[in-house]
Amino acid sequence: MTQYAVGDIQGCYRELITSLEKVNFNSSSDELWVAGDLINRGPQSMETLNFLYENRKSVRCVLGNHDLYFLSIYFGQKKPTKHDTFDEILSHKNCEPWVEWLRDQGLCHYDESNRFLMVHAGVAPQWTLNDVLNLNIEIKNVLKSDNVKNYLLGMYGNEPVKWDDNLTGINRLRCITNFFTRIRICDAHGALQLEYKNDLENIPKNYYPWFLHPKRKTKKQKIIFGHWASLGGYTDNNKIFGLDTGCVWGGKLTIMRLDNLEKFQTPKVKKVV
Repeated sequence: MTQYAVGDIQGCYRELITSLEKVNFNSSSDELWVAGDLINRGPQSMETLNFLYENRKSVRCVLGNHDLYFLSIYFGQKKPTKHDTFDEILSHKNCEPWVEWLRDQGLCHYDESNRFLMVHAGVAPQWTLNDVLNLNIEIKNVLKSDNVKNYLLGMYGNEPVKWDDNLTGINRLRCITNFFTRIRICDAHGALQLEYKNDLENIPKNYYPWFLHPKRKTKKQKIIFGHWASLGGYTDNNKIFGLDTGCVWGGKLTIMRLDNLEKFQTPKVKKVV
């Protein structure tokens, strides 16, 4: 079995298929890891979601902020905007099983055999690997519960900005979700700053990219993540693998083979006028 990880697809179905053909992906024997933001903004969100669902036995994915946003729309907690590409999914006869499959996914995936951890955006510097895995279970449980609507409504907001083990209720769930799906930088105390979207060179004074935080407790952990397109995949850290290279914004889709860390890139397909 060969394992591959791909960055934010965001409905770029043609680029996904081209990437998988490039590495001779075999769904009957290989695994595809997807680092969140499966859908939205790209032209073929429905085709992307259907493909991943049809190959779900060989797919390991985490939810990104766009995937959670889709669930909040499905459950009536948010309304789509003109920039969203959910209409075909919401009107499709298979929408319900797709939604149930998404609700089965978590905010991280960990493989005991290769010791890779995958998240969409990152982890709090205060968290150990055990913390990451246990907090993921909390979110998975609420996603599958009757309380899912309250969670999806309450997950929006930027506070609390700092993790505290004593957090409870929706504040706890929101803080967990923001670290897993929205973090880019935080200060020396681990407090989130969620507005910054630029590269490593322009990070505000007294802030760190989460993966270079001096007090991060997962420094020895190999971590795959997406979300931060402006990095272009560069992390300045040989254990941290950024795979969002902005395909939906005209960049490339990046796929990485996990056993040798070889990367393959597929340029965004340009529209034919």
